[in-house]
Amino acid sequence: MNQEQMLDLARRAVACKGWRWMPGMRWWTEDDRGRLDDFQPEYMGRPHDALPDLTDPATLGCLLALVREAWSEPLTCVVPMSGNKWGVAIPNVLRESPRFKGPTEAHALVAALEDAPND
Repeated sequence: MNQEQMLDLARRAVACKGWRWMPGMRWWTEDDRGRLDDFQPEYMGRPHDALPDLTDPATLGCLLALVREAWSEPLTCVVPMSGNKWGVAIPNVLRESPRFKGPTEAHALVAALEDAPND
């Protein structure tokens, strides 16, 4: 996946109702990158135009936590699928599981966050 595709995916993620910055997430802009820590409010320590680095393992873990929260299902997990795809399984909520699929973990997680119930 090229950089522009990752930027588009990151923009989709931050547009979700269930999105928020969490400690440990890596952010990046064209000129800089950094990581949020426990001592910074979500808006501090990152430029206003920063996007999440969805290739970073810690950021992906935070994204999984956001999906679990948005679906109110702590057993939600990301699973490898045939054909080099990834899926998000949301047990006890969806009959068709995994319903959200993509070529990367990030794609599947963003799709699940986008489709989360609007409670």
